[in-house]
Amino acid sequence: MWTVRVGNETVSAEYDAADDERGIFVLAHGAGGTMNDRGVLAAAKAMRAAGLGVVRFNFPYKERKGGRPDPMPVLMDTVAAVAEHAYEELTPARLFIGGRSMGGRAASMLAAAGFDADGLLLLAYPLHPPNQFGKLRDTHLPQIRMPVLCFNGTRDEFCRRDLMVRTLTLVKPTWTMHWLDGADHSFHVLKSSGRTDAELLDEVRAATALWLDGLTA
Repeated sequence: MWTVRVGNETVSAEYDAADDERGIFVLAHGAGGTMNDRGVLAAAKAMRAAGLGVVRFNFPYKERKGGRPDPMPVLMDTVAAVAEHAYEELTPARLFIGGRSMGGRAASMLAAAGFDADGLLLLAYPLHPPNQFGKLRDTHLPQIRMPVLCFNGTRDEFCRRDLMVRTLTLVKPTWTMHWLDGADHSFHVLKSSGRTDAELLDEVRAATALWLDGLTA
């Protein structure tokens, strides 16, 4: 367990190694989660299976056991501080940032601001609040220059597919979009889909491994 300073506060972070590690992924949690919530741990497991060591961490508001997320500049500073700490501690061959929902959004804004990393991994990017299709969180996305792998479910209430498809016409060609058929914002699939959540996460693993292969090539 690490303690990482962010401004006048500190946050907890934990590194989970992968076999045949191909890089480190700094994984930020969503607005209602923590570094140890079910979705983060499931995503971390899939990423480790794809060859990425994972650094999980809490944002300051969760470290304080608060309910309201920190302002976006604080979220961005936290991702940067943990990523820099991870790089100093682990000196990985490649460093990736990203996360689930709000955490991924914070990492994407950091990437758009020019943060130095080898790629961005977005899990359930929150393109808009539920049923608020006029409030798109896409202004900064065309500024991202690093390779991006973005996963969203086709039932995600935070990401209407046609709006994301339109957004994708504005981003750099280094953006790879992967749709998870039948998945919601939590990467859960209905029993009627004929698939399980575990099978969905294996799809995330396989797509991530393939994306990493492309970066190497």
